[in-house]
Amino acid sequence: MQMFIEKPKVVAEIGCNHKGDFEIAKEMIKVAANIGADAVKFQKRNNRELLGNEGYNKPHPNPANSYGKTYGEHREFLEFDLEQHRELKAYCESLGIVYSTSVWDVTSAKEISSLNPQFIKIPSASNLHFEMLGYLCEYFTGQVQLSFGMTTKEEEEAIVCFFEERGRAKDLLLYSCTSGYPVPFEDICLLEIVRMKEAYGQRVGAIGFSGHHLGIAADVAAMTLGAEWIERHFTLDRTWKGTDHAASLEPDGMRRLCRDIKNVYKALRYKSSEILPIEAVQREKLKWKNQ
Repeated sequence: MQMFIEKPKVVAEIGCNHKGDFEIAKEMIKVAANIGADAVKFQKRNNRELLGNEGYNKPHPNPANSYGKTYGEHREFLEFDLEQHRELKAYCESLGIVYSTSVWDVTSAKEISSLNPQFIKIPSASNLHFEMLGYLCEYFTGQVQLSFGMTTKEEEEAIVCFFEERGRAKDLLLYSCTSGYPVPFEDICLLEIVRMKEAYGQRVGAIGFSGHHLGIAADVAAMTLGAEWIERHFTLDRTWKGTDHAASLEPDGMRRLCRDIKNVYKALRYKSSEILPIEAVQREKLKWKNQ
């Protein structure tokens, strides 16, 4: 019997949770691969291009989480260069897990595109950066995954139309997302997945769910509502310095998420016969028989 949805995939978003340490990044890839994640995702920014001089030189809004004297220095500390990303991609491939990266600006999009990853992610903050989207539509042949956090319905439509006009809408995956760290349950708004599937399900490649909440119950529910990709921030230790760790899953949480998503997917089906083989023995043994 046909499933409701395609087999779901889980993306462990490492982002900048590696704290700028290349060996920690590699360890996080290894752990994610061992606990069943389908992909890992990093981030790439050209901070001068993205922030401008004023944004680059201002202080971090939360100094306790800063790795530099200015916000720009903080962001530079957490950046890996293109050759390091190339090495991370090769390491992922050696472990059988998919490598990807979020890109925030045109320069980063060009750099990561040159690595030919399976997919590139557009964060909610950059989903109206049409110059960058246009570059990816023209020069990147893989899937583009894009989050709809802090985005109006009018802006959503403009993004989808942009990809349709360039013949790339079927290569587009849209994530239902609430931009907050962490997000309280009442603000997750899971039924947005249903709305997005109704509005865009026939127009784009797939609909997913990108969560910044606590626990894993909402992710399983998202999958049952039709999300084909589940993306969650991932860390080795939620007490580490940084803004994303508090809304991230530690290894055991990510392991449980991967397990539960894949097990519940197996359960999302109709009975293949009125009496399943597993029931037949019990029916013979227990079922009341009218004489």
